[in-house]
Amino acid sequence: MLTFLRPSKQSSPASELSPAKLLVIAKDKQKADWAGLLSGIRLQNGQAIEVVQTGWDDILVSSEPKSSYARCCIHCRGQNKSLLDPDLVLVRNEVTTPQASAINQLYGLMMGGVQGINSLSSIVSFTEKVLVQAELHRLNRELGDDVFPVIEQCYFSDYRDMMYSQSFPAVVKIGSAHAGMGKMIIRDHHEFEDFRTVLAMTDGKYCTAEPFLEGEYDLRIQKIGPHYRAFKRRSVSGAWKTNTGTAMLEAIEVNVVYRRWADEASVLFGGLDILTVDAIHDTATGKEFILEVNGTSSGFAPDFDAEDNLHVRELVLERLNSKIMTRFPPPGSDETAEAAAQEG
Repeated sequence: MLTFLRPSKQSSPASELSPAKLLVIAKDKQKADWAGLLSGIRLQNGQAIEVVQTGWDDILVSSEPKSSYARCCIHCRGQNKSLLDPDLVLVRNEVTTPQASAINQLYGLMMGGVQGINSLSSIVSFTEKVLVQAELHRLNRELGDDVFPVIEQCYFSDYRDMMYSQSFPAVVKIGSAHAGMGKMIIRDHHEFEDFRTVLAMTDGKYCTAEPFLEGEYDLRIQKIGPHYRAFKRRSVSGAWKTNTGTAMLEAIEVNVVYRRWADEASVLFGGLDILTVDAIHDTATGKEFILEVNGTSSGFAPDFDAEDNLHVRELVLERLNSKIMTRFPPPGSDETAEAAAQEG
């Protein structure tokens, strides 16, 4: 009996293949123009790449997981175009900010089965900072303070039950605010009681509290795929929130300790392709403590921004090529032979 192999899309001329579709959530094209970064680049099977770059606030998402036409439809209002079933979404903007939330758009992409960098399930977890902090404390319990030192914290689900047991002054943080917002220094128990009455007016927000450490400098450890960087940040403006005032950023060596921090954090929520670990050097003790981990929306240092975006491009191309190999197995592979046997 003769067995016929189906024509492989892998071997089709590039002109016959529709472009792979990449959705990039990065509103500021001046920081990174992804159509330009991927211009002229083709995937291993010859496919071009169609790039749609926009912001969360510009898209509407509808999904129908069992549809034979399109599982996920993204309408870009500002560009007056729609994107059906993107092969990949690269997320470089925060999903939630104090001013707006795009969590519903993210849910739509997940419902439509869209793959992401970072994974969309991990990005959902990062919309609530307390979930990330819980994982950091889990790693601390497993690895110990010598390997993965995390600052002590208290969590309060409600203003009605807040018994802070750590030292003062303290830093309180409301909900999942970013970029220095929603946090303040509390000097003593009296101020803490005043803050409790303020929290009561935040429509049910939770908060965390931690000892305030007088930092000689901050640290940021960055990991993009297999690429690492480390930075030391010193405040110039005198602001205690060094990520909001003027600060000097110095690239430093990625030592064994910092690499271990990034590696341990990179396995959170099933794996993180892009992450940064923020830490502080305590002046009083000379010790370093991890404060938080940031995910796919982590900002890059201006001096290294262009190179780091090329590292992100490597991740995008790797993920798209991997998806193509799954969808269009090359002739002679086990998947192609299995398909031929089924047809025979």
